Amino acid sequence: MEKKEKYQVLLYYNYVPIEDPEAFADEHLKFCKDLELKGRVLVAEEGINGTVSGTVEQTNKYMEAMHNDPRFADMVFKVDESDGHAFKKMHVRPRPELVTLRLEDDVNPKDTTGKYLSPKEFYEAMQDEDTVVLDARNDYEYDLGHFRGAIRPEIETFRELPEWVEENKDKLEGKKILTYCTGGIRCEKFSGWLVEKGFEDVGQLHGGIVTYGKDPEVQGELWDGQLYVFDERIAVPVNKKEHVVVGKDYFDGQPCERYINCANPECNKQILCSEENEHKYMRGCSHECRVSPRNMYVEEHNLSQEEIDERLKRIEQEDRIPAK
Repeated sequence: MEKKEKYQVLLYYNYVPIEDPEAFADEHLKFCKDLELKGRVLVAEEGINGTVSGTVEQTNKYMEAMHNDPRFADMVFKVDESDGHAFKKMHVRPRPELVTLRLEDDVNPKDTTGKYLSPKEFYEAMQDEDTVVLDARNDYEYDLGHFRGAIRPEIETFRELPEWVEENKDKLEGKKILTYCTGGIRCEKFSGWLVEKGFEDVGQLHGGIVTYGKDPEVQGELWDGQLYVFDERIAVPVNKKEHVVVGKDYFDGQPCERYINCANPECNKQILCSEENEHKYMRGCSHECRVSPRNMYVEEHNLSQEEIDERLKRIEQEDRIPAK
């Protein structure tokens, strides 16, 4: 029997000056393709942020080559085992920022950032009654999994977070603020912004949720649900001691950890949904999306107008939702 090849997914970032991001991106794309990696890498004048997948041999070669570059000699790679590639293609793109905050006065994490907390320090700090834990991720990431008791900012994109803080200062003032994100890169800038805004006691989870889940002592404790990741896996476990499902099905509110995209490409909303409800609602998040002429579910399943009408009628009867 042929031995199955082992794969790895690498998550990494480094704030370091890169003189010509466009030229670097072109060269780096060729380098990654030569190694037969797949993934997504962003390059800016302020540094690099990436996730790539490949065989153990390919990813090890990549890490070795990056560490041989003085700019990335101390770059930390978070490594996950995988059954195969976590991406379909390889992209390397130049960007104005590694994480999109679009601040009037940008924050340099090398100069200003919150206090780094190890997983154990973060675990202990979370349990202090004068502490607030603020999720620095988007709402759909929070909905799949989060630290117990963490605040869920009503934001769809990271750049909305500063405005949310300005509008909700009363929840944070006079408190020790702990913030966290997937791998740590968003918190580098966001925690620095909090410090510059006058919040005196700001801590960030060093290495992010990924590191917290791998810590042999903490083992992901006090994390509920799963971690949303931006690749083909979508969700990965964090808490090694107990698994508490916090995600709720978009349609019926039942426990759910399965994300899908609305079948109407003009909407493409990401929702938690069971397989049963995906079929019942024709993968449409609303009536308008179900009857959209571009509904991809209808196309994939080759549904006739009669079948569509039948399903819409059943939805109306069972949910008492007007069909029109």
